[in-house]
Amino acid sequence: MSEFFTVQTPKDAHRLFSEHFHPRVRTERIPTADALDRILAEALTSPQDLPEFARSTVDGYAVNAVDTYGASGGLPAFLTVIGEVPMGATSSLELGSGEAVLIHTGGALPAGATAVVMVEETQRIDDAAIEVLKPVAEGENVIQIGEDIRRGDLLMTAGRPLRPQDIGGLLALGITEVSVAQPPRVAVVSSGDEVVPPDQPTTPGQIRDINSYSLAALIRRAGGEPILYGIVPDRREALLAAMQKAHHEADIVVLSAGSSVSYRDLSVDIIEELGAPGVLVHGLSVKPGKPTILAVCDGVPVFGLPGNPVSAMVIFDLVVTPAIRACLGASAPAHTRIQARLARNVASATGREDYVQVRIEARDGESWAVPVFGKSNLIYTLVNADGVIQIPLDSGGIREGAWVTVTLH
Repeated sequence: MSEFFTVQTPKDAHRLFSEHFHPRVRTERIPTADALDRILAEALTSPQDLPEFARSTVDGYAVNAVDTYGASGGLPAFLTVIGEVPMGATSSLELGSGEAVLIHTGGALPAGATAVVMVEETQRIDDAAIEVLKPVAEGENVIQIGEDIRRGDLLMTAGRPLRPQDIGGLLALGITEVSVAQPPRVAVVSSGDEVVPPDQPTTPGQIRDINSYSLAALIRRAGGEPILYGIVPDRREALLAAMQKAHHEADIVVLSAGSSVSYRDLSVDIIEELGAPGVLVHGLSVKPGKPTILAVCDGVPVFGLPGNPVSAMVIFDLVVTPAIRACLGASAPAHTRIQARLARNVASATGREDYVQVRIEARDGESWAVPVFGKSNLIYTLVNADGVIQIPLDSGGIREGAWVTVTLH
């Protein structure tokens, strides 16, 4: 086959890929208590008011607010205590003028009460009377019916990742099951005669498999389910068989070490055999990661990532993470970003975006981004970095001292 290697900008590549990739979100119903970090697949509305009863926010006395107006330490209001609100139940008591009921935090307000005076603002005279030393306004120290949420209110929309507080909020309303997106199955096929499993000793010319496990971790972080297909020899029949199996079993296929234009690299040819339309992009105007492949084969996204670990991880976040999130019906996960000053000049070639690993250092009360330079096959370039900065297309680079946005790892 003729060489196919025409670079495109990431923006153009995403647009072309999106024209051919139409993800379908698969769903499942699971207990709300087990749904942490899962992506909600349905819009939820409240089945009830929350709270369903007016309740106290403090320990004190339920009162009619007008009975406390004008009260002070020098001229307290005298109220008769007619009982106590039981916790976990409503009270049969009904306040009359000049009366109070002992109540605890979370207790339901008895009939006739409009506010709660804190116990610290009262003084006990005897078992049947108190002095109120400070007035309270109507509704003070009280959570009203539906003050948190009203019946029928929209709680959450589809595509939302469920946080601990979201789970608590749903369970407070008795929503014990939710429909969530199933994690897409993401196949990782690693090729290379020189690659051996991490638990095996190496001989000269061999390297341990880094990418399979780094990519699997990135897949989990993005919300997918990784499926590792092991290390495939650099032989056409073996690689084609592994890719066909992965294409049949997974929702997304990632080929590691399969995007070089080397004569030994058969990835483009093999991906073309998996289905139409096949390879859409072979080459991105980025560094590192230029020889990247984007394809859609009979509806299944297929990505060829560079074999160098730095390139593979940078490109994964750029092209594979959005595909996984699309299969979940969710937006890309929010990255933590900080502003820092660049610690040295960084040059960039015209016509490409550069991604530079950086280490964050504190200097004179400011954050500085110190470039961590290293070849893209050196994993500790990433290990020793705290984040990455993007050098925009055609910018020519960024000067020392300029403010940059650091996306933290």
